[in-house]
Amino acid sequence: MSDGIAWIGAHHHTSSSAVPGMLGGISLTLARGMETDEFLINLGADLDELATRTPCGDLRAPAGQPGRPSPQVNRAMYGRCGEWTYVLENWGMATWATGYQGKVESMIPYEGEEILCLTANRFSPPALIIHAPGARAYRADFGTDTGQGSALDAALSAAGAVFPSIPEAGEAEVVGYFEEHGERLPELVFTAVGAYTGVAIDQDAVRAGDLPGVLIAPA
Repeated sequence: MSDGIAWIGAHHHTSSSAVPGMLGGISLTLARGMETDEFLINLGADLDELATRTPCGDLRAPAGQPGRPSPQVNRAMYGRCGEWTYVLENWGMATWATGYQGKVESMIPYEGEEILCLTANRFSPPALIIHAPGARAYRADFGTDTGQGSALDAALSAAGAVFPSIPEAGEAEVVGYFEEHGERLPELVFTAVGAYTGVAIDQDAVRAGDLPGVLIAPA
């Protein structure tokens, strides 16, 4: 069943190991203006592994050799919807976000390309939106917008994903609002991104690990 991408945000706090595929704590990276394989190779995917189109649920991390640790790799599940490539990861971060912020050259987009990343940021909260509608990226914590007055910002506002801030309201009001509505914030953010991009991802296929996958080393 294809039901947009709001379900990803609804399961933001679900255990990341609850199903054979993915369900909880998913980070989502969307890219357009480039080929799917090109984008995945820029993330660090192996060309031969891409060619096999192995279902994500069948991927196995390589075993280490005697006296040497196993390589640290994470699963990524991917697909395409309309003009957007999507990459799903549930290891706590989005590879593109870590690479871009670490100034990995292959992850810096060019003019004419667009990348929109929702990274769970489990190791350094809060969760982040990073939007690169060209060679420059803009960041926003979940609950805020990028400040650019963009169509994405309008979608975030329309979905109720922009919460009151202390400069606009008193601290008590802001704290109370987050206490009342904060649990739904990830779902609202993903709802907004779904409205902006038109992307829908099949929840059942993701839960089962049926979409193609690759192993990627953290950036």
